[in-house]
Amino acid sequence: MAVFRIERFTPLPAAESWRRVTDWERHAAHVPLTSVTVPTGSPSRIGTVFVARTGVGPLAFDDPMEVVRWTPPAAGRAGACRLEKRGSVVLGRASIDVLPTNSGSHVVWVEELRVRLLPAWGDPLLASCGRRMFGGVLDALLDGPVRRATEGTGATGRS
Repeated sequence: MAVFRIERFTPLPAAESWRRVTDWERHAAHVPLTSVTVPTGSPSRIGTVFVARTGVGPLAFDDPMEVVRWTPPAAGRAGACRLEKRGSVVLGRASIDVLPTNSGSHVVWVEELRVRLLPAWGDPLLASCGRRMFGGVLDALLDGPVRRATEGTGATGRS
């Protein structure tokens, strides 16, 4: 399983960072050849399902995800969202934590991915590509000056 962690510090308040990074349909604007639909509708909560469809024509696949934890930030408390990936191609989980700071917020995104038919020796390449792609998505969603934190390759700090 490929595991990677991305962190960003932003001057945005935690509630605004949360709103932006959990706007599932907005993610598609930053991932090539991908559209996102939310068949269960908004607002997000436990049980919300959204589907990222990536590819062109018959070479496309669906990546359905379900929200299994939904705790928005409030009153100085961190927000936590957990997603389970339940597709026929992409499996795994993701966590998005938004922590309030004195100067804005700290966003931590951890992905654990498995791509069917990809051998385990491909995990480091998958993690590297994922870190780059999802880091760009996170930067675009936060849309403003952000300070990068140290990015690790392993799962750390998951709650």
